[in-house]
Amino acid sequence: MKATRGAAHQDWEFDGKTITVHIPMAWKRRGGRRVIIAPDGGDAWAPVRPHPDEAMIRALVRAHRWRRLLEERKYRSAAELAEAEGLTRSFVNRLLRLTLLAPDIIEAILDGRHPKVLQLEELTKALPSVWDEQRHHLLAR
Repeated sequence: MKATRGAAHQDWEFDGKTITVHIPMAWKRRGGRRVIIAPDGGDAWAPVRPHPDEAMIRALVRAHRWRRLLEERKYRSAAELAEAEGLTRSFVNRLLRLTLLAPDIIEAILDGRHPKVLQLEELTKALPSVWDEQRHHLLAR
């Protein structure tokens, strides 16, 4: 038994034991790597390079610097730190929450591997009480 079916951009054959699917594509070299070029000319199957979020990284660095200044007693409170930095106490406190992130989340942010739904605005909101479950959910995306 042999069946053949043609569809837009896809053909397949079944010889009774094996299904063979024909997908039009081409191989090209990009940056020394071979990538699959889709029929429309795009490299949809090329591995995505991590793209670190510079604003998020700057916020993380700033928050950890502020935490260190507070731990070293350079400032007595976040309010005093905010005044010295010319910022609002609310902003300083929101950014200081970033120092509570788990190390694996911080590493993912620094490497540019964090999910795109994980934005600075979301991270500076109040952290959920079930943060551990949320962390695994966010990193699994």
